[in-house]
Amino acid sequence: MKTNTIYNRWLIVAGAILIQLALGALYAWSVFTKLLTDPEGIYRFSATETAWIFSAGLATFALVMVLAGRWQARTGPRLMSALGGLLLGLGFVLGGFFGSTFWAQLLFIGVMAGAGIGLAYVVPIAVGVKWFPDRKGMITGLAVAGFGFGATIWVKLAGSWFGGLLNTTSLFGLPGVQSVFLIYGIVFAMLVLLGSIVMIDPPEGYSPAGWDPAEAAAVAKRNSAGFTPNQMLRTPQFYAIWLVFAASAIAGLMVIYCIQLFGIDALEYRGVPNAVVVTGTAMAWYAIFNGLGRILWGMISDRIGRKSAIIAMSAFQGVIMLAMYHGFINFGLATGLIVGASFIGFNYGGIFALFPAITADYFGDKQVGRNYGWVFTAYGVAGLLGPLLAGVFKDSAAAGGTPVVWMTPFLIAGIACLVGALIMLFSRAPGAASGQVPGLRRRRLTLIRA
Repeated sequence: MKTNTIYNRWLIVAGAILIQLALGALYAWSVFTKLLTDPEGIYRFSATETAWIFSAGLATFALVMVLAGRWQARTGPRLMSALGGLLLGLGFVLGGFFGSTFWAQLLFIGVMAGAGIGLAYVVPIAVGVKWFPDRKGMITGLAVAGFGFGATIWVKLAGSWFGGLLNTTSLFGLPGVQSVFLIYGIVFAMLVLLGSIVMIDPPEGYSPAGWDPAEAAAVAKRNSAGFTPNQMLRTPQFYAIWLVFAASAIAGLMVIYCIQLFGIDALEYRGVPNAVVVTGTAMAWYAIFNGLGRILWGMISDRIGRKSAIIAMSAFQGVIMLAMYHGFINFGLATGLIVGASFIGFNYGGIFALFPAITADYFGDKQVGRNYGWVFTAYGVAGLLGPLLAGVFKDSAAAGGTPVVWMTPFLIAGIACLVGALIMLFSRAPGAASGQVPGLRRRRLTLIRA
């Protein structure tokens, strides 16, 4: 949109948080897994089946986000976010009415709702970076913080607040899980539509008050020669960032999916009472620290640099994942599970502040919506690998309810994070884009011809 009437940029932050609160619906999935996998319940899904629904949502989210970055240039951010909210809400509503089978939930909750999230998710990030070129780390953190905090709200509302919607609702005679889907679908659509009202790009030539004009001029110069997606995809830096993102996301998404299943196995095996309540608390704290991590890691990166922050975050996450099975569970039991989940959530939340910002740093602000869509495909791959890593090991375990089955998935995810930290350590920002080929690559081609 070439014109707009919103000049208080903090309204953009408020709208972004409303949108992201609804989009965090996907992270509340673990609150439904116990009822869905209950062998004596009405659904009787396997752990792998519930993982597939979650993974389908994540993969569709990432795939559609690539397309949304391109479509947004034509539709404008306000319409794009509104369409995403309506599709998200419709997916949950249909999942409520018709989600009695695995295939129906896979289609409505996984594919349809996931597509809605993909349409809306990129909007607050792309718009926020343009309004806050002076505070990219902070604004990307704030813009996506609602995603983590929203999961806390939806988990607690479904599981325990006011008696828990899963236990107290039966709309149209539907069972608890489907009744909650129906309620959430309406609420999600309303929140995104409200937030979309202020999703408007700043005027041409916008510069925030108090920002150093020399810095603004330098950024403008870089943005005018920023990388297009085709140019970005020709750089090794893109693939380095992609791999580090995927490694970090695998760890966080695995824990989001399995925290209740893993926690119940580990705590009941050691005789801890109220294991279901403890894991619910761990899920809630995970989501709270997920939101905090998005804000604080973004602010940290504004001080120490995006690359250093990603290295620190990935290494920290790797150590925590390796310690989760033997450390936090053996020492402290219930408290250990909650503390470990909080640390993992904090680091996982950071990737959603750091990777959009480093995409803008490395490849320019001008097309950050489109470029980050491609970087975000790493999240789609992680969405398949992370939950399925946990689900497959759980279903194939011969150890019954013992927690030993969980050691291997945590080990794999922890090593992946440490490898990601090493990859980032050796990465360097690309040269400026020029013509159809990035400048750094063009110089290398010249040397080869010589």
